[in-house]
Amino acid sequence: MRLTSFCRTTLIAGAAAGLLAGCAGMMGQKSDMGFFITSRNPGNGANFGGLAGADRHCQALASAAGAGHRTWRAYLSQQEVPGQPGINARDRIGKGPWRNAKGEVIATSVAHLHSGSNNISKQTALTETGAIVNGRGDTPNRHDILTGSQPDGSFIAGNVNTTCGNWTQNSADGSAMVGHHDKMGLDNSVPAKSWNSSHQSRGCTLPLLRASGGEGLLYCFAAD
Repeated sequence: MRLTSFCRTTLIAGAAAGLLAGCAGMMGQKSDMGFFITSRNPGNGANFGGLAGADRHCQALASAAGAGHRTWRAYLSQQEVPGQPGINARDRIGKGPWRNAKGEVIATSVAHLHSGSNNISKQTALTETGAIVNGRGDTPNRHDILTGSQPDGSFIAGNVNTTCGNWTQNSADGSAMVGHHDKMGLDNSVPAKSWNSSHQSRGCTLPLLRASGGEGLLYCFAAD
């Protein structure tokens, strides 16, 4: 069957419109994105160059994914040490709501995020590109996400290093509090199921972070 010139033009125009609509939909989702897990570690273990360096890492990955117009912050706390104040992760990330790369709402507010009813799970805590992060039962397990925080999102006081030297250490010394993005652990205890405060890492290098089920990944939130 031969197509007339008009039909061919109509079909081509229709296909182009469909592609444009699909692209617009994808761009719309990314422009609304306000939460992701970093798809990779910069390569220096838990040494991000402090909070500012971790924020830059979040911003760079968001920009590469088409969401660089927003202001991104790493969900990390900073411990109070001489010359540095204590900073709570919960106070750095804006007010919400936050959506993942697929447009799904993770939490509507800071209070909701730190409640038992938030929507963080292996299926929703996606990377900036919309990929699922390996969890417990996968090889390799990557569910340990660096936070340095208590369950309510505040910094951990005291002399125990829970932030790998406020995110400047890449060594066997020190450790960092991590959470499980899949809310799964060795048992059914509250810490094992915590997304932001499950246990201490075995150290601050990538090999030691991997040893307990991590990859030196971060939660990133749009603070604007």
